[in-house]
Amino acid sequence: MKRNLPGRIAVLVIGLWIMSLGIAFSIAAGLGTSSISSLPYTLSMLTPLTVGTATIMLHVILITLQTLILSHRYRPIQLLQLPLAVLFGLLTDASNAMLGFLSPSSYLGSWLFCLIGIILVAAGVSAEVLSGTIPLAAEGLSLALSEATGRKFGTMKASVDCTLVASSLILSSIFLRSWGGVRKGRSRQPFSWVR
Repeated sequence: MKRNLPGRIAVLVIGLWIMSLGIAFSIAAGLGTSSISSLPYTLSMLTPLTVGTATIMLHVILITLQTLILSHRYRPIQLLQLPLAVLFGLLTDASNAMLGFLSPSSYLGSWLFCLIGIILVAAGVSAEVLSGTIPLAAEGLSLALSEATGRKFGTMKASVDCTLVASSLILSSIFLRSWGGVRKGRSRQPFSWVR
């Protein structure tokens, strides 16, 4: 498990960067963001927070939930999710700044950006999983729920994703009178983990 740890960490960081680029493309598309970014994106529309800062805050909450759910079974190594959350938030803001000038000129262009975003997020998640290191907080919470309930990881991941999207929809509906960070491009994405 400890073999080639620097290489695995490099794969993880590259995966997070690719994922953050996918999020930036999704935001530029204007068709909605991934489930893990829907709530931070909505919060960034409601507050002065950036998407990256809101992402860090969400991850801190998700890590706290993991510790409460698992209690004495929570492994301290999982606290490495905190610096990972900070890195992911910073990369998200950097990617948004780097690609912020992009603006599709048509509805078809928006869908192309959305497709690029989906592919990049999927590639980033694949690299994160392939690294075999510490998961991001949403996957960590899904693992904690799976361990605590005995249910499959895929079921718990879909539940966590749906909860994040529903929270974004509720906040958007109340305060923005729109769907905010959740739209056509991500309406079916939370169910992709159900197997």
